[in-house]
Amino acid sequence: DYETRDGTCVRDYIHVEDLAKAHVMALDYMAKGGESQVLNCGYGRGFTVREVIDVVKAESGVDFPVQETGRRAGDPAALMADNTRIKNVLGWQPDFDDLNTIVRTALAWEKIWQQKKAGH
Repeated sequence: DYETRDGTCVRDYIHVEDLAKAHVMALDYMAKGGESQVLNCGYGRGFTVREVIDVVKAESGVDFPVQETGRRAGDPAALMADNTRIKNVLGWQPDFDDLNTIVRTALAWEKIWQQKKAGH
């Protein structure tokens, strides 16, 4: 019941490697004497939950069931990062700003993790 393009909330999903790169850049900045600041890390645009589900289904090749529930109390319809400051202060630029890539690499990591847990 969100006022979004498909009724599900919009979030600024970020690839773990882009997030890790931002943290490393922030540590380097601080080590060189940079002052502590708050910097939003994200792509500045979002995808709906339903769009993410559709991409996961497409990338995994699995048409899994989805159970929709009501919104959480106080949950906003859309949350996206303003990445202007992190780009200006750290020079951060995303490398994986693509939902299919985010999902594909997350699924690949999960597959490797499951194999390691199984002892393969």
